[in-house]
Amino acid sequence: MAKEHKEIAGTVIEALPNTMFKVEFDNGTIQIAYLSGKMRVHRIKVLVGDKVLVLIDPYGGKGRVVKRL
Repeated sequence: MAKEHKEIAGTVIEALPNTMFKVEFDNGTIQIAYLSGKMRVHRIKVLVGDKVLVLIDPYGGKGRVVKRL
C-alpha cells in the first residue's frame, strides 16, 4: 500500500541555507521544507513572504516545496 501525498498551501517565514525554508501553514504549524528538483532546474526563486504549495512527507520528515503560488 502506498502512502497518499498531501499538499498544503503555506507562507515562507524564513529562508535557510541549502534552499530550505521554514513554512507556516494556515493552521499555525511550522515545518521545514526543501526546494523540489524541478524548481531548482528552472531556477524559480522563492523569497520570504511567498505563498507556496508544500508536499507533506507522510513519514513526518521535511516537506517539499513544489509550487510557488
